[in-house]
Amino acid sequence: MAVRVTLDALIVARGIKARDLAAQVGLSETQLSLFRSGKVKGIRFRTLARLCAALGCRPGDLLDYDLDPADLEPPDTTEPD
Repeated sequence: MAVRVTLDALIVARGIKARDLAAQVGLSETQLSLFRSGKVKGIRFRTLARLCAALGCRPGDLLDYDLDPADLEPPDTTEPD
């Protein structure tokens, strides 16, 4: 999947510390780190909204997508989402 998390760029642009953002949003530093690295399978809309409110951004500022033709192929029913 070609969805990428671009949160690090926003953190740098805003000049804030990840630990401060995690506290403001109500996440553990570990949870925020996993999201920043793209190692999570999903994120709750409420958490996404809190990140956007804290950073003064929109959801599209936190995520990016590179076209991958494989994303249009039928899902493999043997693999979990």
